[in-house]
Amino acid sequence: MALTWTTVLPVIIVSSLIIYEEWASTPSCKPTNAADFCGKGYESKEEDLKVMMVANLHLLGSDSGFVNLYFRDYYMSMFFKKSFTSLKPDMLLVLGDVSAKGSELTQTKWVSVVHQFQQMVGPFMGLPYHVVVGDRDVGECSGLESNSVQWIARSFPGLDSAGCGAFEISNVSFVSLNAVALLCGNNGLRFSVEKVIERESVDLQMGFENSFEDLKDKEISRGFGWRENYVSSGSGPVLLLHFPLHHPAYCNCCNCRSGSPSQKGLSTLDSRGFAGTGPYELMHTVPPNATEYIFQALKPRIIFSAHTHEFSDYTHSDGTREVTVPSMTWKARDDPGFILATFQSNRAVSVSYCSLPRESHVLIFFTSIVVLLLSMMLIANTPQVLCLRL
Repeated sequence: MALTWTTVLPVIIVSSLIIYEEWASTPSCKPTNAADFCGKGYESKEEDLKVMMVANLHLLGSDSGFVNLYFRDYYMSMFFKKSFTSLKPDMLLVLGDVSAKGSELTQTKWVSVVHQFQQMVGPFMGLPYHVVVGDRDVGECSGLESNSVQWIARSFPGLDSAGCGAFEISNVSFVSLNAVALLCGNNGLRFSVEKVIERESVDLQMGFENSFEDLKDKEISRGFGWRENYVSSGSGPVLLLHFPLHHPAYCNCCNCRSGSPSQKGLSTLDSRGFAGTGPYELMHTVPPNATEYIFQALKPRIIFSAHTHEFSDYTHSDGTREVTVPSMTWKARDDPGFILATFQSNRAVSVSYCSLPRESHVLIFFTSIVVLLLSMMLIANTPQVLCLRL
């Protein structure tokens, strides 16, 4: 029996859908380091630590609508699964805003968000993972409370009651801070975060030869009451934040420019550099004073932040590199992405930006398929209609 185009075309369409989904869910990664970008590649070694970093998932849990549940969240799960199999990372880091409105949810609804997160990341639950709290998770300054932050922090491994964490994996030390609290004036959580920074600063200095004896003779800085840190820049841990640190310009790959869109309309800061106790919708970075003390206390090896929804790669005045992780959801922007960071044994860090398909492109593809199917059905039924009329 000879095959006609009406029987072959559906097979072609189904095969195209399978091939397209396979292609669309596979991330496209390219290095962003200046040396790598200019053609000097790096061959990864077995002892290197590969970390996938994502941000701003904006999950809704049980409140997810039809489009989110069966389209956006479905593809997000595919992105995680395909990234896991193709990139083979050793760890997953989520830099805040797991939820779209976690601060407004009851504990029951928050549990549904956590379950959705665990199902979405799929195979990554078998790897070490760490979640940084974001402003959508814990709320803005006017509603930021230690009790709510504490039960949210209990949902994820390695976070203390203030929403901070410190851990080490493959000889790489990480410190995550609740950057939301650093924007909140005299909020008690801010002081808890400062204590974490001071503790990590002391641990850092004690990790160097004779540093403990030196600490006895150092002056206590006035500012936040933190000790002066005489460890060289870049000697500290990898710093993880939701909000980027303050800086006057940003650098995207090999090109630097001032006046980042993410810095337009910043709130007016008081003399201490904080945003007060009110809302901070216009505040997009950690205040200058807090930024200065973080550099002084922690001497971070490299900084990873999020919140702006966009990727950027910036070098601060002391030579510290800060990479801002883009959003990995169509709920935040049309072209999602994430970061793959490789921590090398020589303390160098190789960063790759991984892009995912635009939502608009995926919608155009499926719309074209639907139009094609409808046209095929119409054409297939046209001869029968003509015969009836005759």
